[in-house]
Amino acid sequence: MSDLGTSGEPAGTEQRRDPPAPRQLARGGGGATAIRGGVHTDLHHDSAIKHVTGRAEYCDDIVEPVGTLHAYLGLSTRAHAKIIDLDLSAVRAAPGVVGVLTADDVPGVNDVSPTGRDDEPVFAEGKVEFWGQPVFAVVAESRDAARRAARLAEIAYEDLPHVLDPQSARDAGMPYVTPPLTLKRGEAAEAMARAKHRIKGRFNVGGQDHLYLEGHIAFAMPGEDDDVIVHSSTQHPTEAQHMVAHVLGVASNAVTVNVRRMGGGFGGKETQMNLFCAVAALAAKRWNRAVKIRPDRDDDMSATGKRHDFVVDYEVGFDDEGRIAAVTGDFAARCGFSSDLSGPVTDRALFHADNAYYYPDVLLNSHPMKTNTVSNTAFRGFGGPQGVIAAERIIEEIAYHRGLDSLEVRKRNFYGDAEDGRNVTPYHQRVEDNIAPRIVAELEQSADYRARRRAVLDWNAKGGIVRKGIALTPVKFGISFTATWYNQAGALLHIYSDGSIHLNHGGTEMGQGLNTKVAQVVAEELQVDVDHIKITRTTTEKVPNTSATAASSGSDLNGMAALDAARQIKERLTAFAAERWQTDESQVRFIANNVRIGGETVPFADLVREAYMARIHLSAAGFYKTPKIHWDRASGKGRPFYYYAYGAACSEVSVDTLTGEYRVERTDILHDVGRSLNPIIDKGQVEGAFIQGMGWLTTEELWWDDKGRLRTHAPSTYKIPLASDRPRIFNVELASWSENRERTIKRSKAVGEPPFMLGISVFEALSHAVASIADYQTCPRLDAPATPERVLMAIERLRE
Repeated sequence: MSDLGTSGEPAGTEQRRDPPAPRQLARGGGGATAIRGGVHTDLHHDSAIKHVTGRAEYCDDIVEPVGTLHAYLGLSTRAHAKIIDLDLSAVRAAPGVVGVLTADDVPGVNDVSPTGRDDEPVFAEGKVEFWGQPVFAVVAESRDAARRAARLAEIAYEDLPHVLDPQSARDAGMPYVTPPLTLKRGEAAEAMARAKHRIKGRFNVGGQDHLYLEGHIAFAMPGEDDDVIVHSSTQHPTEAQHMVAHVLGVASNAVTVNVRRMGGGFGGKETQMNLFCAVAALAAKRWNRAVKIRPDRDDDMSATGKRHDFVVDYEVGFDDEGRIAAVTGDFAARCGFSSDLSGPVTDRALFHADNAYYYPDVLLNSHPMKTNTVSNTAFRGFGGPQGVIAAERIIEEIAYHRGLDSLEVRKRNFYGDAEDGRNVTPYHQRVEDNIAPRIVAELEQSADYRARRRAVLDWNAKGGIVRKGIALTPVKFGISFTATWYNQAGALLHIYSDGSIHLNHGGTEMGQGLNTKVAQVVAEELQVDVDHIKITRTTTEKVPNTSATAASSGSDLNGMAALDAARQIKERLTAFAAERWQTDESQVRFIANNVRIGGETVPFADLVREAYMARIHLSAAGFYKTPKIHWDRASGKGRPFYYYAYGAACSEVSVDTLTGEYRVERTDILHDVGRSLNPIIDKGQVEGAFIQGMGWLTTEELWWDDKGRLRTHAPSTYKIPLASDRPRIFNVELASWSENRERTIKRSKAVGEPPFMLGISVFEALSHAVASIADYQTCPRLDAPATPERVLMAIERLRE
């Protein structure tokens, strides 16, 4: 039979119609002068209304197919022990139980280590290394049945010695979980010996739980052959894809990972979701039924990693004016039982141990210690906050020693420029975009710091029960993944024949507004209203080999990739328009929802339809890789960061010296986001980051008992800041004059992590209030978090 119809066209052509005329997506030709939602304008989060009305769909809202099973983890009740006997008979016999998974049921490799070190088993084999480590998973007809059955396991242990904190780990000679790093410039020992004044100290910096609103969850659906689809709340779909394939023993192309949105991540869902994705996929393929796993908050907090605790031993040499001559520092971190991301986290702590200050001679060492606790992981700032606060402690020590305002000491030690040679970091990158002095100077004036500090001193001189403190602290934060290969991104852009636009990129939306910003970038480039652009869920099916949405790089990377895709299609449309209307390409201009072609104005949607009829390709894959960066870890030299983001905060506190309780009276912030893609979203990020950073340093305390059991494992025992804890006066401004000197997306700067460290101003203000007890002659050496108990103990020490 012939494949041609009577018209000579392929059979069936005569039944087809031309594409429908485009919906009137565009305003009438020449009618509008500006698009809605371009870059550098305020635009609400694309899911904001859904969030506040409860219509936003999360992983747990996906409609479950008939026959969906539920998995739950069985966790260890020892910090370090051999498993002598594992009796799961009662678990298997429990009502509703379909089966149990252990290490013996893993068809591939029993490991979800993100670094490939094979040190993070899905299920413990022969030995457990922290209290809360997964030993098995029970799969049942309901979540409640699985949860109840998981408690019925009988496990016999032979206890082994355990170590819980980084200093004890060093004292016990515990190994590193990953190779340490040394940063060195000059001869610190010799410069320290020559310095007129020297101070040594130790600083304990606590960890932090992510406490996202949405906990960990994965929902796996089996497909034919080796295929499995996993819906998950993860910041790193590609890594989850690889880990599931690794555990199942299949190729990555058999695994699809989908992420529509997360109810918060903060780094806690960069690697920690691998475990849950793997367990759900294992069960789904084993029983050929959809499987969901969602732990209780208590088990979530016990079994997943947190911000690294640090013990920092520092020494600083300085002159009479408080100018630093030399710094040495040893940064020991509680890493947990496996490597996870502890290598890059402890590296970044060293990268930021200078903050905004120049150290003429410096020697810094990391000590990523193995401990019998859950393996710690990424958290907003990724080790940077622990380094920055160590730098601020050093400044504080100098200020109290010399009887100076700490702000003056900060100013005297700021990075300089190439002319004075004071612009080289401990890792030998030059600081070429230093605007910290200007940020600080402007905030000092707008916050009326001088007059307020004088008022604080006068208040404290009266000797009352309530003491006040004030501090102004800066932030300099490097932007880029230190794993250079992560600094790449892809995007997929389709324009349909009606002029509507479909955008997909490799970043994940966790509430930070990434999708909104990327849509604004495309809207600006194509000059269409942002309403015409639909961003769909992140999926490994559309954009492969994505990097984690982390390191504050989401907008930088994915925005540029999407821009690349938009420009490819725009170039094709421009060439088509020039040919179709017989004019030069220079005469084709995209303007508000229209295209000016010579002297004629054509609605964007009309041009797209014409292009489709002319068989112009209306889809493009965009790509971007960050230029200029390089890093040689062995030598501790390179340019790991593309640029720096800056900020400053001034906070004032009141402290009750009888109880140690305090409140934040006022905070003023000036933060640098370059030319903001979306000022209102960026401002929200600054506000939220500050509060979260303040929580890390004041109320959020992790505590393990002597058996190695995390006791702060729920909101009832772990205190994040409440609405009532926010500063009574809270002024936040963006540095509107700033523009990134590097060619970032529309000259913007990252905003996710840098403002987190603005919370240090609260910690320093508390220290200032406490120091008033001894007439500011002694550095209080508060440890973090500065809970009311710690504040009170510091007050009592100074009274002795």
